[in-house]
Amino acid sequence: MLRTLAVENYRSLRRLVMPLRELNVVTGANGTGKSSLYRALRLLADASRNGAVAALAKEGGLGSTLWAGPEFVRKDRPVQGTARRGPVTLRMGFAADDYGYLMDLGLPLPVASMFSKDPEIKRESLWAGPFLRPASLLVERVNSQVRIRAESGGWERGGPDLQTFDSMLSQFADPQRAPELLQVRERMRSWRFYDHLRTDADAPARQAQVGTRTPVLGPEGADLAAALQTIQEIGSAAAMAEAVDQAFPGSSVEIQESAGRFELAFRQYGLLRPLSGAELSDGTLRYLLWVAALLTPRPPELLVLNEPETSLHPDLLPALANLVVTAAKETQVIVVSHSRPFTASLQALADDLHTIELVKDRGATTIAGQGPLDEPPWKWPSR
Repeated sequence: MLRTLAVENYRSLRRLVMPLRELNVVTGANGTGKSSLYRALRLLADASRNGAVAALAKEGGLGSTLWAGPEFVRKDRPVQGTARRGPVTLRMGFAADDYGYLMDLGLPLPVASMFSKDPEIKRESLWAGPFLRPASLLVERVNSQVRIRAESGGWERGGPDLQTFDSMLSQFADPQRAPELLQVRERMRSWRFYDHLRTDADAPARQAQVGTRTPVLGPEGADLAAALQTIQEIGSAAAMAEAVDQAFPGSSVEIQESAGRFELAFRQYGLLRPLSGAELSDGTLRYLLWVAALLTPRPPELLVLNEPETSLHPDLLPALANLVVTAAKETQVIVVSHSRPFTASLQALADDLHTIELVKDRGATTIAGQGPLDEPPWKWPSR
């Protein structure tokens, strides 16, 4: 389980060190940095697939994602630009009970290349334990070189130099000398994000789709029918039936198959025939998508949900909260939401809910009520 998430200089996250527990809900007013936090988590996960640089490019490049405020902020003085003292850096990392990882991205050296705006990976660190100490470092990447902690306690060269745009998570593999790196990489690759489950009129979930066993719902929900049928066959069919009945009393979901294509059939109390996916309201379809996502027979290490209450009637929020709490029994969950009724529904069901409220202070995202001594221990290594 992740215990700490740290981000520095990403959009409004000038410096954020966030404690995490088993079930976490991140709240705050519009513009306080909830979306930036969600994107930072996705960016960190992309590093395990060597996609951090490409993901930054889609956001406009390093220059457009960096903290836009001054390098140093003093509350007794007005906000103003100053001469930069340190290097341009975007840093992000996490710490769990057993291992931690961080990545430091910066500006490239001037080169004659059409890719000269791509950021470079300046440093990566993997360590043992909940916080970084020199003695706990296991694998370290400085610029292009990777070194591994030897059994003697010293350092060994990892192998050939890496390209500046390649992460050691994806491009370096040594199961004999650095098995921990492979373990952390696979954990990060299992992280699952949901933020764009389509319910529009042309949404694939409304149409019949070729069905195969689907233990993990796709990011847009196109394979909804197959995912629900998979839950019925190898997951918890009882939990699925209960979730549907709690939201829509007397209703049930069936999956109809024709020539290998699967289609939703929603039986609602009082109707003589089932409704197809094309006939469902946006809210009903979205709730069924969350049923498929949260009752997955293959739980991830980390499940991150971005505003799952969108398009749902307030009456459905307790049922959705129950789904989230059920999922948290099998996996660590982070929910990003600005809905107070939804947060209240979660609090009513989960005694151990960890609520994190984001606020803005001079343009920078901070955690409400968190002082310097309240932060989890965290240290960024120098370049």
